[in-house]
Amino acid sequence: MKQLGPNIRILRKQKGWTQAQLAEKLEVNRSLIGAYEDGRSEPRLDTLQMFCHLFSVSLEELLYKKLDQKAPEPIRSNYPLRILPVAVEPGGKELISLIPQKAAAGYTRGYADTEYIEGLQSISLPLPELQQSGTLRIFQIEGDSMLPVQPGAYIIGEFVETWETLKNNECYILLTLNDGIVYKRIENELASKNRLLLKSDNPEYKSYYLDALEVIEIWKAKGILSFQVPGEKDLQDLHYQRMLQGIEDLRSEIKDLKAQVKK
Repeated sequence: MKQLGPNIRILRKQKGWTQAQLAEKLEVNRSLIGAYEDGRSEPRLDTLQMFCHLFSVSLEELLYKKLDQKAPEPIRSNYPLRILPVAVEPGGKELISLIPQKAAAGYTRGYADTEYIEGLQSISLPLPELQQSGTLRIFQIEGDSMLPVQPGAYIIGEFVETWETLKNNECYILLTLNDGIVYKRIENELASKNRLLLKSDNPEYKSYYLDALEVIEIWKAKGILSFQVPGEKDLQDLHYQRMLQGIEDLRSEIKDLKAQVKK
């Protein structure tokens, strides 16, 4: 790790940031940045992950490659930046860690910490639909942006190692730098624009773009656990919302047609 300190200094200066500005982005004391750069202290694994996202470099480049003053190669979205910590049974079988709403804030800080992950409540789900899955976690969502999935529902997510495999219009759980844990339907624009379009199923919420460097983890939705049974009124409200969305889409199409006619 002898290149770590000099590389942090070079990358920070490339961004035009002071030590204080970098410390603010990492939510650490300014003196700690100086200690990293001088080799007097080594960052934790989750802090290294943050450096990789902020500077668009791989973990290997940050730790071992002697970087010059030129901008490094862009980060590859499928690069294994870290080992995913998991909880296991005494026999070695992976368990499914549960992240309820009250633990969401803690997860954004401890996602790379093995002790933190092992301290979460973990369960086993011997369902045939999950037997061929990779590493799983269960996230409890809040808000109504993904109706008809109810607030408080639990989403079973499978860890996505290679982001090129993200499929358009499918649902994913994303751990992000600024927004924490979000559950959305996505459009994959990583190859062309290095970003994702996040869409809500509830038409009252607008879609928005998320830069790839803002994304820490992605989990593909495999199933939903909910203890709120939709009532008749919920179904009527959903039908009404979809009708309004259809009208809005039609208005947009008419507006585009009028613009083309004017040309």
